[in-house]
Amino acid sequence: MTPGQADILGVSFGGRLVVVTGGARGQGALQARHLAARGAQVIVADILEDEGRALAGEIGAQFARLDVTSEADWAALQAQCGDRPLHGLVNNAGLYRPETIPDTTPEDFDLQYKVNQFGTYLGVKFAEAAMGPDGGSIVNISSLAGLRASKGIAYVGTKWAVRGMTKTAARELGPRGIRVNSIHPGIILTPMLDAWSDEDLKTRTAQVPLGRAGLPEDVVHIVLFLLSDFSRYISGAEIAIDGGLSV
Repeated sequence: MTPGQADILGVSFGGRLVVVTGGARGQGALQARHLAARGAQVIVADILEDEGRALAGEIGAQFARLDVTSEADWAALQAQCGDRPLHGLVNNAGLYRPETIPDTTPEDFDLQYKVNQFGTYLGVKFAEAAMGPDGGSIVNISSLAGLRASKGIAYVGTKWAVRGMTKTAARELGPRGIRVNSIHPGIILTPMLDAWSDEDLKTRTAQVPLGRAGLPEDVVHIVLFLLSDFSRYISGAEIAIDGGLSV
């Protein structure tokens, strides 16, 4: 599916500035493509410099080298924004390592915490400082694992944390006109599922009430909606995109 297909919202961002973290590949790259196609000034932010620069050049966006765990990198990104007020941030960068408890080392736990949770915190802090008097929208990418128990104690812990942080930020930043929401994708056919065997994917997909795995487009259209003015009175929400699996 290309940007514009099956688009019932008619979303246009009219030159407003949007940052997508983890934007060089996968779900983040698709978000960046759709945003650019709808008139946003997009900054593709990622540690993957070659892929990020190539994508940015292709879609007419900018690239920022960003390690989401680095305060210095976030400060450099804010400097790159300059005087332009930030309209939207998609905290998309994430790390998925679904180890069992015995197999989870302190180093594994710390790395997932730093990328998934601490990185989201730094992103929210950056957005609060970079958004102008008209406010804006922050979309935090959590997971179905942030709504119910799942394998991977470190990953699950970070995604529950993102859910709670989103609600706190929505309450605190609301008076400034900044909306903060989290989305919770379930089984979405992206490279992240390479961590599963074919049998795992088949078994888990059979449990989905709608009877199929999700596609990246099933997620990106909700991201567009939450960044747009169509969702102007939605903040602090958690939206499951999981075919009914969390019901």
